[in-house]
Amino acid sequence: MNFILLSGGSGKRLWPLSNDVRSKQFIKIFKNEDGIYESMVQRVYRQINASAPNSNITIATSKTQVSSIKNQLGNNVDICIEPCRRDTFPAIALAAMYLHDVKGISENDTVAVCPVDPYVEKEYFSTICELQNEAKNNSADLLLMGIEPTHPSEKYGYIIPETSDKISTVKEFKEKPDVKNAEKYISDGALWNCGVFIFKLGYIVKKAHEIIDFTDYYDLFDKYDTLEKISFDYAVVEKETNIKVMRFSGYWNDLGTWDSLTDEIPENIIGKAVLNENCENTYVINELNIPVLCMGMKNTIVSASAEGILVSEKEQSGSIKSYVDGIEQGVMFAEKSWGSYTVIDAQDESMTIKVTLNAGHSMNYHSHECRDEVWTIISGKGRTVVDGMEESVKPGDVITMEAGCRHTIFADTELQLIEVQLGREISVHDKKIFEL
Repeated sequence: MNFILLSGGSGKRLWPLSNDVRSKQFIKIFKNEDGIYESMVQRVYRQINASAPNSNITIATSKTQVSSIKNQLGNNVDICIEPCRRDTFPAIALAAMYLHDVKGISENDTVAVCPVDPYVEKEYFSTICELQNEAKNNSADLLLMGIEPTHPSEKYGYIIPETSDKISTVKEFKEKPDVKNAEKYISDGALWNCGVFIFKLGYIVKKAHEIIDFTDYYDLFDKYDTLEKISFDYAVVEKETNIKVMRFSGYWNDLGTWDSLTDEIPENIIGKAVLNENCENTYVINELNIPVLCMGMKNTIVSASAEGILVSEKEQSGSIKSYVDGIEQGVMFAEKSWGSYTVIDAQDESMTIKVTLNAGHSMNYHSHECRDEVWTIISGKGRTVVDGMEESVKPGDVITMEAGCRHTIFADTELQLIEVQLGREISVHDKKIFEL
């Protein structure tokens, strides 16, 4: 079986744990069966492998998320990189052509397109496997999964099936409604559209060529920034006549806000925090190495990270995005394929960063034209290469690199260092990469 997982998002609704490169699906806030915290993408990836072993899983994402994905899923994860954001139809078209032209997947093979971040149980993916079998048997050109609504929500589009059978042809689609219309749709047997699409690969290859003028995956990639921003629903789903929906009555939750997220968190405190006995329905998620004390707080969310601090009444947290849009600040925390970094201090002509390298990983061999750097090793062991000269490093060692100097570091064990950047023009774009 083939899965395309759509990984997007700007990281605004779950600020300050999320940012422009760390969307909600990368926040490690749920515990797996071993009691280890995992992210939404790790949870979904694990669930697919458990439900459909040996499946081919490809993650369609922007280049800003690649490092986080590799950090959490490993360097061998299959990624289709979008050159820029162009909504779900271009993303699915590019991923489909990637499967077809790069990976050599047959046009008769079935593909399931799913969001990367639903909070679901294993039955969700078992149902998707059922849908793939339906597609394999030519049940319809396009199959959808519809969630049986639990309340009249304004957040989702609605699918109106022809019958109440488990699998039904689709009668029509409805846009996100107000509560009154949502109630009417539900009384008519409507289902929530959860963004799951199943088809034979050849179907989307054909649709992509019908809608977009291109020759193959590589040509589509080169033209990607010229493509119209349009959703898969508008471009394909709502125009398809041979389409069916399978209803899903199991557990499903779209954790798009702090309010919905805290409904699934198994504990009230993650990180260093104390709640006094008068706190009620209060959650603290603290990524800082300092304690948070809450007293007498009710129905409240407190979240603290290098990006900032949020204190919000639960129901108010859904309107966070417009306020976060007005905050001007660079990314203060990011996961990389080799580890992670946290900005400790930022001044006009200096920046201080704590860097963690995972064992067996290294940075690129690189240089900076406009800044000097100083590394102070604080834990772990490894090796540096500075202008071709290799040296072992240990806690307490200090390495100084002037502008233009080529340098990298290898971690033999997990290694932490403090990096001080010094210069008049400190920028993430000031970087040249070299072969070592």
